[in-house]
Amino acid sequence: MPNRLAKETSPYLLQHANNPVDWHPWGAEAIAKAKQENKPIFLSIGYSACHWCHVMEHESFENEAIANKLNEHFVSIKVDREERPDLDQVYMNAVQMITGHGGWPMSVFLTTELKPFFGGTYWPPEARMGMPGFGQVLDAVIDAWKNRKDQVVEQAGQMQEKLKEIGLLSSAAGELPADLMETAVDSLERVFDRRFGGFGRAPKFPHPMDLRLLLRAWHRTGREETLEIVTTTLDHMAAGGIYDHLGGGFHRYSVDERWLVPHFEKMLYDNALLTLAYVEAYQATQRDAYRSVARETLDYVLREMTDPTGGFYSTQDADSEGEEGKFYVWTPAEVDAVLGAERGKTFAYVYDVSDVGNFEGHNILNRGKTLEQCATILKRDAAELADELAESRASLLAARGKRVWPGRDDKILASWNGLMIDAFALAGGVLGEERYLDAARKAADFLLSKLRKDDGRLLHSYCAGEAKFDAYLDDYTHLANALVTLYESSFDERWIDEATKLVEIMRGQFADQHPGGFFYTAADHEELIARNKDVQDGSVPSGNGMAAMVLARLGKLLGNTQYLVEAEQTMSAFAELLSKSPSSTGQLLLAWDYWRGPCPELILLGGRDAEGVNEIIAGLRRRFLPRRAVAFRFQSKNSGNHRSEALAPAFAGKRGDDVEPTLFICENFACQSPLTGMAPINAALDRLAQPASGK
Repeated sequence: MPNRLAKETSPYLLQHANNPVDWHPWGAEAIAKAKQENKPIFLSIGYSACHWCHVMEHESFENEAIANKLNEHFVSIKVDREERPDLDQVYMNAVQMITGHGGWPMSVFLTTELKPFFGGTYWPPEARMGMPGFGQVLDAVIDAWKNRKDQVVEQAGQMQEKLKEIGLLSSAAGELPADLMETAVDSLERVFDRRFGGFGRAPKFPHPMDLRLLLRAWHRTGREETLEIVTTTLDHMAAGGIYDHLGGGFHRYSVDERWLVPHFEKMLYDNALLTLAYVEAYQATQRDAYRSVARETLDYVLREMTDPTGGFYSTQDADSEGEEGKFYVWTPAEVDAVLGAERGKTFAYVYDVSDVGNFEGHNILNRGKTLEQCATILKRDAAELADELAESRASLLAARGKRVWPGRDDKILASWNGLMIDAFALAGGVLGEERYLDAARKAADFLLSKLRKDDGRLLHSYCAGEAKFDAYLDDYTHLANALVTLYESSFDERWIDEATKLVEIMRGQFADQHPGGFFYTAADHEELIARNKDVQDGSVPSGNGMAAMVLARLGKLLGNTQYLVEAEQTMSAFAELLSKSPSSTGQLLLAWDYWRGPCPELILLGGRDAEGVNEIIAGLRRRFLPRRAVAFRFQSKNSGNHRSEALAPAFAGKRGDDVEPTLFICENFACQSPLTGMAPINAALDRLAQPASGK
């Protein structure tokens, strides 16, 4: 018989609905049951694309003996970390305190007051490889609860106090050192892998926020070594197995230093953040390869991760047919069966497909040589070879589509969708792709209609036609930031109004006035054992880092000095962490870089020469101008478009030419003489985009 999870909408919880474990979702019923029966709580947190979550379910939660032990002695609660990141943050801190590391599945034992007293991650059913068996762990916890409960409760209370301290990560506001960027670059250079790109050793994660920060550091200094860190990393990732060479998009991370063998799950946020990095690298270098990777990644999202309503799905599993990566790997025979022997041989050479294999007897597609190198060795014309490979990839993608697909988590999360809207909006503007802007608009409209309550407050998750869970800080900040990008890529002023509404709710519900910054949960959120501040980047940008960024962007764009003050206060609250741990605070540093400036406000007015205006706008978007606010209106007040009152200060007192476009370049709300006509405007934009002279 299905357990209580059968009534949930989360694909992860539904995966456990037929376990013999008497699972409860997190809620008042389960907590009351634990208190009434005086049983400790076993809290298991994971997510649908998690390989080891699947393993532990099969080994332990489908095991009748283990299930009976859990059902007799515990109240068992299963949580989807993507639905409840607030719970995941608090109890992950506890597990890291207990074990020195974290991960999923996360397994935590709580008192009836929800205070953790023991925990870990994956445990096998019986002891092996130096790990205790899950059955042994349960016996030890049962014994402690029965015979040493007072000690357990006291220990849990002490842990709660530590969790409260850890969750804040701020003390008295500090000074923001002028050399924060230099400190961050030095820190990243020390761990940069000069051979394969990336930072540190295996396993390797992409670090998109750090790559974007390095692009800004290069723009400030013109130092080519800084740019090379970015290009080397992006080149090796795009050539490696972490990138899906047939379907586009990136897998979660690489288990080796070469980016060859990925952990095969695909996450929406990785593909959003890496798209931003590749688009900005294209702006900075004009390398077509980066534009291609961005296009292929966004096309993958449109094809496989977009709901008909416009929202974006969360994840695709690593496993299919019970095997990790089976959907993505190839043998030479499989390639030849699709392409024929001659084309198959060429494709196998370029994409490293061999009889020996590079992954458990199969082959992960990757490119160890450039197209030009392959063309030279194969004595082929490079353009002709590129065309053939494109046809071969399309044929293999079609063949792959007939395999058993990995599972897909079709939850639509406000925060992750905000990141992807940001990516589609930026790419749509930079690449001149209206379909990407359309995707961003459609997703934004979906979130603002289906994941918003009557009072304007957001909800966090939408699945199976139901929106639920009060939104968290990153839901507001990621979406508000994306809407600012959508405005600057489309100049539809309603997005500014919507962004401002979200920021006002953020300021009212999440702000900590002393010493500053923002809590992860709203003031009226369910009370947890600790209230965290989300400061350090994980797989997604921190809520406080993005709060500082959107406050700074809107402050500059709208002439709102209070927003700029609050951006500074947010960063100052974590000044010590910024100085000591720049590699974990990339999003805060991106905000600091923008806030510090120089950040010109570019106010463009269009006359009747629409063609000239469009050329100016397209050129403005193509240039790498990481620190700027930009607003545009046609000179005529009768343009028919919605006009935002919030933008009135940006355009106040500015009058352009009736025919040609006019640009006002302002700094801290003081403007230079206006520039009229394409030639002077383009010359000024070229000067702004030019990186500083290298050392």
